[in-house]
Amino acid sequence: MSNIQQQINDSLKIVQKINESISKTVIGQPELKRKLVMALLTDGHVLLEGVPGLAKTLSIKALASAVQGSFQRIQFTPDLLPADLIGTEIYRHQDGMFLVRKGPLFANFILADEINRAPAKVQSALLETMQEKQVTIGNQTYKVPDPFFVLATQNPIEQEGTYPLPEAQIDRFIMKIKVTYPHPEEEIKILDSYTNSRTQDTTDTERTVVSLDDLATIKEVSQQVYTDDKIKQYIMNIVQATRSGATLENKHLTNLIYTGASPRATIALFLCSRALAYLEGSTFVVPQHVKDVAHDVLRHRVILSYEAEAEGLNTDKIISMILEQVPVP
Repeated sequence: MSNIQQQINDSLKIVQKINESISKTVIGQPELKRKLVMALLTDGHVLLEGVPGLAKTLSIKALASAVQGSFQRIQFTPDLLPADLIGTEIYRHQDGMFLVRKGPLFANFILADEINRAPAKVQSALLETMQEKQVTIGNQTYKVPDPFFVLATQNPIEQEGTYPLPEAQIDRFIMKIKVTYPHPEEEIKILDSYTNSRTQDTTDTERTVVSLDDLATIKEVSQQVYTDDKIKQYIMNIVQATRSGATLENKHLTNLIYTGASPRATIALFLCSRALAYLEGSTFVVPQHVKDVAHDVLRHRVILSYEAEAEGLNTDKIISMILEQVPVP
């Protein structure tokens, strides 16, 4: 067995501990759990879309509990101000000095609940912090903790009184994950778990199982997964196919896309496919890894034309059509 394979196998035991800890709190949703760990490995942020009650809040809280990291939940509302997130300066009249009080963004894990309910200034304050990993209060700049992981949620149904994220800001999320309803068997387990939790101390399931140093270790090992130049070319071809002027056999396909994916998508597709290969215990990335993460990476970066909407097509369908058209190495 090669040295890198041994390192992957050993470090995956840490990932298994994280998954087992989350599963004690969150029943079902295996894809969501895996993708949250993938985002953690890539230092990316996630936008979760799903109706209420699908364990979106519970998942990020369970992940923060499993890892020795601080957690803050921010409920976004129309009256929220940027200072409510990043903090502010408070005047201390005793000595005429300003005291900096840091906001809830200074935590390892941030749950931005219903991010589309806050106005543009508040969204920008959060998204700037996600990109720069720092916050400016007054004339001082402060680094946020490392790791810094933001999970933002939005309700796809109730749009009254919301402020949709601009394309340039939504592009900063490495993945947009759609959360679906649990299977009937899983829902029975959820009901049983809820019934049992009424008579048990629920804090037993919210214990730390790995440290931030362990998290740094699995990140370092995951970055050693090999990605061949042909795979990199394949990733670039997929992203290029979303843009105008793309040379595809299906010429009609390019008319269905109004705006294609940015270079951030190329980087995100590379990072996520490498993270997935690692989680599957592979020492190298194969085309199927790229395909498996393509929808989550691209669905919020590709904007459809009116023609596509008239034909009743959605972004996921267009991405599937692109994956069928782009030659696999």
